[in-house]
Amino acid sequence: MSKKKIFFEIVEMTFATFIIAVAVFFFLIPSHAAVSSISGLSIVLSKFIPLSIATLTLILNVSLLIIGFITCGNEFGIKTVYTTLLHPFFLWMFEKLLPNYTSLTGDATLDVVCYIFVVSIGLTILFNMNASSGGLDIIAKVLNKYLHMNLGYAMSVSGMAIALSSVFAYDTKTVVLSVLGTYLNGVVLDRFIFNRNLKRRVCIVSEKEKEIRKFIIENLKSGATLYESYSARRDSKHLEIITIVDKSGYQKLMSYLQQADPQAFITVYQLSDMRYNRKVV
Repeated sequence: MSKKKIFFEIVEMTFATFIIAVAVFFFLIPSHAAVSSISGLSIVLSKFIPLSIATLTLILNVSLLIIGFITCGNEFGIKTVYTTLLHPFFLWMFEKLLPNYTSLTGDATLDVVCYIFVVSIGLTILFNMNASSGGLDIIAKVLNKYLHMNLGYAMSVSGMAIALSSVFAYDTKTVVLSVLGTYLNGVVLDRFIFNRNLKRRVCIVSEKEKEIRKFIIENLKSGATLYESYSARRDSKHLEIITIVDKSGYQKLMSYLQQADPQAFITVYQLSDMRYNRKVV
């Protein structure tokens, strides 16, 4: 990787972490809600430990990094280390610059809603860089390794545990807000982060198999696999085309099929993950 690319990646990660810190300081902390994050846990702990939220977040993040490296080895790269340490630094900076800050909206519910949407922007940037914000990601990987939990489920369990921890520090309204905020946060992240990378597996049976295959390879720049299939009704042999496309490719393919062969038999499946070897595919 060139020095220029490394520089721009650092700038992008710094900007994304800054956005996350803005979401935490200006919206999450004033609401007192413990919404599925290490910062949320720090908000609860600050009621019992006489340290700033930035300091508690740093201690928790460093502790989790150490646990992560001990239990999971070198799965956590330099990007995770960088963002995990940078996040509490930004929180500390805001605490020093705005020591008397209370709330931008004046309403805890609105603060939580704003937090969820602002933090999603930062997390989306990191996710698209194959980077991590640390915190719950580390907990999820540890649970995945030792309890064999699905990563998404592990994130939800640890996030909800943090939300429920607010029962020890705040009133019922804050606890409910933390739980609902955690749920809504998961929904938004699924929509804006994970669903962005969803692909579709399209299976096509058509008399114009050669033309369709040519369109997929030459126009969509995608691969295709052919399977020999038999029609039970007609007792005849067909070639079934199977291709995997992204959202844009799917729209183009459906538009082409509507014109080329409206009678084509098409089935579509959503894929949340795909791994392959270029030498094989």
